[in-house]
Amino acid sequence: MNTFLCYDRCTTCQKAESWLKEHEIPYKKRPIKEDNPDAAELQAWVARSGLPLRRFFNTSGLLYRQLGLKDKLSAMSEAEMLSTLEADGMLVKRPLFISDEVVLVGFHQDEWAHVLLSDKA
Repeated sequence: MNTFLCYDRCTTCQKAESWLKEHEIPYKKRPIKEDNPDAAELQAWVARSGLPLRRFFNTSGLLYRQLGLKDKLSAMSEAEMLSTLEADGMLVKRPLFISDEVVLVGFHQDEWAHVLLSDKA
């Protein structure tokens, strides 16, 4: 089953969820603030996505700025980054769409359409 990690008060997450519903893509909703991913999940998603771990940080979030992560990330090990991300779901870039085949980070409608609708014809 597809998993959609989101924060309900995030307008981008709201747009992504509307898009998923509009295109009848099934998913299980997971609130990222209450049920944040753990380090093992994040590590698996990073590997499956092919993206660098840094892309999983919510760089526009208040907590990211408060912790000064912009200046700290380059000196952090992968283990430290994973530990930081798993500590608070609000640090994780959202929305996340997770399936057995793909991990989509952030909502980019063209990318989601290309990846998720290419099978549906």
